[in-house]
Formats: sequence, C-alpha cells, structure tokens
Amino acid sequence: MYRILLTGFLPFGGESVNPSLEAVRSIQVEFPNVELIRLEVPTIFGEAERMVIEQVSFCRPHAVLCTGLASGRTAVSIERVAINVDDSRIPDTAGQQPLDVPIQPHGPAAYFSTLPIKSIAQAILSAGVPVEISNTAGTYVCNHLMYQVLHYTTHRCPAVRAGFIHVPFGKEHLNGRNIPALPMKQITAALETAIYTLSSGGSEAKNTRWGKEV
Repeated sequence: MYRILLTGFLPFGGESVNPSLEAVRSIQVEFPNVELIRLEVPTIFGEAERMVIEQVSFCRPHAVLCTGLASGRTAVSIERVAINVDDSRIPDTAGQQPLDVPIQPHGPAAYFSTLPIKSIAQAILSAGVPVEISNTAGTYVCNHLMYQVLHYTTHRCPAVRAGFIHVPFGKEHLNGRNIPALPMKQITAALETAIYTLSSGGSEAKNTRWGKEV
C-alpha cells in the first residue's frame, strides 16, 4: 500500500475559502493500492510545519504532497524549489509577519522538491488542466512549509518524497472579482492526477518504503 500525506491550507488573507483545501476535501476517487491521508493546516508560520511533520512521523508516508493557494496564477503550479527565507507580504492568521529572516539559520539556501515534478506536470497537462513547473514558491507560509518539510525529510527520512503544488483561485469563489482562476473541478482533477502519478511511479519517482528504497 502506497501511503500519501496530502495537505491543504485553511483560508487566510480575509478569504472565506482556500481552493487548495476545498480540492483536498473534494477528492472522491478510490486509488488502487493507495492510502490517502488528508490534513488541514492553518496558515501560520511554525504551526503548519509542526502539524505536517508530526503526521509524517506518525503516519510514515511514502510521499508528502502539500498544496496551497497562489493568487494571480493562471495554472496549477508544481513547485521546483523552496528557499530559506520568510518575507511575508501580509500577516499570517496568527498575526505574525516575518520580514527577510531565514527559516533555518544554518540550513541550505534552498531545497528542491523530491517529487517527480515533470511526470506530474505532464500527467496533469494530459488530463486537460493548465499546469506549469514553477521556480518560485514565494516567501510566505507555503514556501516556509515546503522548506521545513524537505528539511525534515532530507535529514530524518530521505526516502520519503516531498513537495508542493500551488493552485489558482477557484472560479466558484471569485464573488465577481476579475482575477485568474480555474474551475474547482479542474483543480481537484489536478491533485487526483498528481496522486495517481506518485502512486504509479512516475519516471522520476522511486518506489520506496519508510526509510529505505525497495
């Protein structure tokens, strides 16, 4: 059984809905030989990664797929890299607003996703959903979470794949605003496709068990 931890963020920035979380909640597909563990995390520096890392330690997944909202993007974005800096444009939902500070003072400048990002992107494109490989996860809680999870898996369980997908706004939640968005059906389909690609062993993926390759 291939175990995947899938996370989505609670709303932030005055929004009542976060499309990443709505997509995580909406997945109904039964994936063969996959145990899907869903986790809702707050948009709070420090708390988000604490919850995810706790679940990684407890559930021992083969892969961790974190998701979040990237306002203004026109496609699903498979993140390539997380950088070692917090530089928050707006406060998180706990009122924290770190500015130009390192996430890990003695950590590397960046961590690269260990998910098969090109295989996932190609599969999502083949499913008819706009997709891109992104070279910036920002400097807000999403990038912070991606960096911290990869920092943990790199040092504690290097066989575990981890990475991040950003999604645009859902068209159903625009409330008349003229901003880039995709139908929630497509956003959900993108995550379902990413899960299937991970579990079926994309060309960049390794079939692993907790802590060692098989």
